[in-house]
Amino acid sequence: MTPPRDESANRLLRDALRIPIERCVSEHLGRAWRVTAVEDKDDEASHPAAILSDGAYAVFVKLGEGPIAAEQFEREIAGLHLLAARGGALTPHVIGNLPIDGGVVMVMEAVEAIERGRRQWRQIGRALARVNGAKSERFGLDAPCYWGDLYRDNRPLATWPDFFWQRRVAPRLKGAVDAGHLPLALAAEVEKLAARLPTLCGPTVEPALLHGDAQQNNFISTAAGAVMIDPCAHYGHPEFDLAYVDFFAPVPDELFEGYREIAPLDMDGFSQRCDLWRLPGWLAMIQVVGPQYVDELRAILTRYRRE
Repeated sequence: MTPPRDESANRLLRDALRIPIERCVSEHLGRAWRVTAVEDKDDEASHPAAILSDGAYAVFVKLGEGPIAAEQFEREIAGLHLLAARGGALTPHVIGNLPIDGGVVMVMEAVEAIERGRRQWRQIGRALARVNGAKSERFGLDAPCYWGDLYRDNRPLATWPDFFWQRRVAPRLKGAVDAGHLPLALAAEVEKLAARLPTLCGPTVEPALLHGDAQQNNFISTAAGAVMIDPCAHYGHPEFDLAYVDFFAPVPDELFEGYREIAPLDMDGFSQRCDLWRLPGWLAMIQVVGPQYVDELRAILTRYRRE
């Protein structure tokens, strides 16, 4: 067996986890399956994760712990199914969720990634546009989802400005303040945006199916196309997805060009609204990581204070 690189992979190989994983995959395949190789994926996931293989068939597994882990993974699977069924997205095949003492292990078929070039970036844009092409009557969803460990209330509302404020900005604003990481004066500046959202949010849009956390690492480029993972699926403004593709690192123009091959995109309007859509993201970073992200939030508020 290839030795794992760190403690996260070691934990997944302990008998209490490895044996039920091997049993689950064996039942799925209809043959005996035993772990002989391990590839740590802890740096690419928000939970302890690894690819486990018997040399012929590989699975991706990740460990969720605590009282909300089972619901988190159930909502993630439901999101994958929704993206595939309504948006035509490529998603990993989920083999199952395994309850364990204190949490749950998700097991899914491993996806073989290829190097990402211009064609692959276009495929990501096209895949996102196809998903955004699925529409609904209201913004939200009939079930919640999770953004990492953060609960996302998806209860539907009729207008995007109302949904964006009540379901996305306000909860993260409260979380950042309650964590003690956001100055109250700056929080008050965020609250002033609420009344201006009907104007700042731009033209009325039809509720579009969203990945919900479409940062570039939540796409795997494969020979078959772009595979979507780790969704927070709901219906919202399609620009919301596009605003997060480069939240952590730049992406090439090919992604947006690929998007425009499938769906219209007002780049001038999007550039004016992109930072607005990122407001919940920076508030979440302040809440979870700390006040070092306050300057990014302050820059957004300064921009929209001028407009």
